[in-house]
Amino acid sequence: MFYHILYEYFDINLFKYITFRGFYALITAFFLSLLFGPYLIDRLKEFQNKRGGYVREDTPDWHRMKKHTPTMGGVLVLIVVFITFLMWSRLDNLYSWLVLITFLSFGAIGFFDDFVKIRNKKGISSKLKFSLQFVVAIVVSFVLYIYPKFSSVLYVPFFKNLTFDLGVFYILFMVFIIVGASNAVNLTDGLDGLAIGPSLISIATFAIFAYIAGNVVLAKYLYIPYVDGAGELVVFMMALLGAGLGFLWFNSFPAEMFMGDAGSLSIGATLGLISILTKQELVLAIVGGIFVLETLSVIAQVGYFRITGGKRLFKMAPIHHHFELSGTPEPKIVVRVWIISLLLSIIALSTLKIR
Repeated sequence: MFYHILYEYFDINLFKYITFRGFYALITAFFLSLLFGPYLIDRLKEFQNKRGGYVREDTPDWHRMKKHTPTMGGVLVLIVVFITFLMWSRLDNLYSWLVLITFLSFGAIGFFDDFVKIRNKKGISSKLKFSLQFVVAIVVSFVLYIYPKFSSVLYVPFFKNLTFDLGVFYILFMVFIIVGASNAVNLTDGLDGLAIGPSLISIATFAIFAYIAGNVVLAKYLYIPYVDGAGELVVFMMALLGAGLGFLWFNSFPAEMFMGDAGSLSIGATLGLISILTKQELVLAIVGGIFVLETLSVIAQVGYFRITGGKRLFKMAPIHHHFELSGTPEPKIVVRVWIISLLLSIIALSTLKIR
């Protein structure tokens, strides 16, 4: 909105720059989070405690003490990002709208699941949950596939010219990335600050990738595909980064509210889609290595349990609960995960030069 009013009508050049709008989107989102956060916490706590509180079933016993900490805190991120997007983004950019629609749609699915969980302790069925995710991902992927300016070519990191044109199968690949990333972040959301920390690092990393991909000079210099219009995604990502930092203000140990599926599903889906739009789909596995590890730990646990007839590979999955049950304090697990995520981000950014 500011771009269209202050630049297009009043010719204030400052508002045409992506970096300026991006930085102030971050600041705006952060302070809006601090402004709305306490009120939202009170309302969620009031709603949740009327129903006896809620805590995930697949957690160590001492997590029961957290049952009165309100979940659905991701609603704060959804609201703040939406407001900030309207303020600082260009509203004529297709990619930005696709990201916003995906973000809000997955957030709505997560909110619905959180709401039902508080009422009946179980949530909606996995079948319905995945079906809704697939519908959104398929629609968004199809729109991208038929968009003339977007390519179905998959670029392999660390190589200058190693590419694969997936054709119509790129739709299925995009769906897998979006839905997979969404649920991977959701699995990681089990300790205070655990999911939001790596998410913030991943968001910042892909904001850098988006800026480079949308700049024809930088993209050519670093041998990555130029994506016309991708630079505007920086504003959305910075808004999400600011909202995430504001959420972390309340989610740091001991948490005043939890992200819930409303936050984890929306953030994960956004990371997946941004990796697609910047043509860095495979780099997502590096940046989001923690999310990959958490997902693989669940798969390994289930597979080992079935193969061995009831034995467990880990004390509890996802793997952060294994370390928790092994005696590592919750804050130490969280900070170590953040450190690993930061190192993975540096490795991912190094792919820009290792080509």
